[in-house]
Amino acid sequence: MKLTKIMLAVVPLMLLSNTTNDAKAKEENKTPKNVILLISDGTGLSQISSAFYFKDSEPNYKRFQNIGLIKTSSSRQDVTDSAAGATAFACGVKTYNGAIGVADDSTSVKNIVERVSSKNIKTGMVATSSITHATPASFYAHAVSRSMNDDIAVDLLNSGVDYFAGGGLEHFNERKDGRNLLKELKKNKFKVDTVGLKDFSTIKSKRKVGYLLAKDAMPKMEEGRGNFLSDATAQAIQFLSQDNANFFIMSEGSQIDWGGHQNNSSYLISELIDFDEAIGKALDFAEKDGNTLVIVTSDHETGGFTLAAKKKKREDGSEYSDYSEIEPTFSTGGHSATLIPVFAYGPGSEVFSGVYENNEIYDKILKVTGW
Repeated sequence: MKLTKIMLAVVPLMLLSNTTNDAKAKEENKTPKNVILLISDGTGLSQISSAFYFKDSEPNYKRFQNIGLIKTSSSRQDVTDSAAGATAFACGVKTYNGAIGVADDSTSVKNIVERVSSKNIKTGMVATSSITHATPASFYAHAVSRSMNDDIAVDLLNSGVDYFAGGGLEHFNERKDGRNLLKELKKNKFKVDTVGLKDFSTIKSKRKVGYLLAKDAMPKMEEGRGNFLSDATAQAIQFLSQDNANFFIMSEGSQIDWGGHQNNSSYLISELIDFDEAIGKALDFAEKDGNTLVIVTSDHETGGFTLAAKKKKREDGSEYSDYSEIEPTFSTGGHSATLIPVFAYGPGSEVFSGVYENNEIYDKILKVTGW
């Protein structure tokens, strides 16, 4: 009888102890070691929604619990462009449209790659555009205009980036100043490839890796680009996480925006679904690792895209909306000022809920990581 009473007293204490330990473990795990920022250029909620209707499998967007909204206006314009939008993410400041890593007064602002590489945190950039295009450029370069591709390429050469993959070869080996930046990248310890992504075993021992796989932008998905975005994102994670190193990666689905500009729904949707696959690679790693924060957002929406009911005609010629069939439509060939979703997973992800300005993404990353 006494033994029974003792057990009845001890078991609740054991359960309480386990609960306390679990709570402590969760509390200790609120600081991520790594951050993967995935940017779907030109993507609003309707673009994201298309994955739920047109993708053959469950969208990876469905795996998030913490979701917020950002206001994307630049310092001088209600409707931002990609340069100002990405600079807000990368540097934490609102600036004018066309600016790369500079403030509204055109002075350089320290970007997140410069901030973290000085702390021995590895960094990577992936894009389906040229690697000197507005979004990736804003994370390592400083230029008063996004059109200064050759200058931006030099900034990559001198940056703290450890891994990059995308297009833009012409800005490295067909330059007006005659410099061959491919040779200079190799002098700076980069293993450079201009043919295709290599097996990880061939690059794992390299100090830095760079892929320049197209003269300008990478091909469209509809032109056979294949799994470049998800494969390069996965390889960047694998390469930068070696030896248990901390890392920051920015990976961009660049051409969703271009499908919007062209009012081409099949182009847009195929690029969005490809981007969703890259999200899956990041989340798969984060779930296993337990110390990685994944953030998915966009710089702005493009095309005024929506998933409307298909317009059809009756026999008498009158028009009606068939609610059983979707017809993607557009209202503009440019950008819009709609609020943009932010999805977050992992330690510190709850901080990204709510409604806030786009440049606060930068502040929130620094807050949760302590970088």
